[in-house]
Amino acid sequence: MIFVAGAGGLVYALYPRIMPQTQVIEDRLQSAELDHLRQLSDFNTIADPTARSVALFEEAARVIEHPRCMNCHPRTDRPTQTEAMRPHTPWVTRGADGGGAPNLRCSTCHQAENFEPSGVPGNAKWRLAPIEMAWQGKTLGDICRQLLDPARSHMTREELLHHMAEDELVGWAWHPGANRKPAPGTQQAFGSLIKAWLDTGAACPP
Repeated sequence: MIFVAGAGGLVYALYPRIMPQTQVIEDRLQSAELDHLRQLSDFNTIADPTARSVALFEEAARVIEHPRCMNCHPRTDRPTQTEAMRPHTPWVTRGADGGGAPNLRCSTCHQAENFEPSGVPGNAKWRLAPIEMAWQGKTLGDICRQLLDPARSHMTREELLHHMAEDELVGWAWHPGANRKPAPGTQQAFGSLIKAWLDTGAACPP
């Protein structure tokens, strides 16, 4: 009798069932609940150019330090996930190109777009940032200096601006699907802050 009950439970566990459809969080939240980035005009009252540059970067950092970005900039070769930035489950690793180990690529689970029935996020470029761009555990000033160092960011300032303002993987942060909270503002607003920061001298916080 015990064996029969156990077998029945196993059949139930393995029987395919339709997962509940999730919703993109922007559809669930009222606009007042979504975070917005400050307008560039809000910084015009800061007369000192260096102080204004730092203030612009600190506003952009609300995106940079958000879990949607931080999860892909881990301090180790293992990504993190969720708002709590807990270690990725199942255990995966960066691999030589940031796209996972040869026997378990990121693309094994992460497809070209979000898979809403299961909640698995997706993008055609899904991968980790270079280990030289590990942000978790760093101060905002350290992150700022990493971004400006081509040896670590592997980008010129022009490429950095394009990455922040136009890269589709960065853009995923505003369309994460499932029950994930998107990064503040929009990619366009974020890109405008980054451009203004670079144009004002790209000053970094201490």
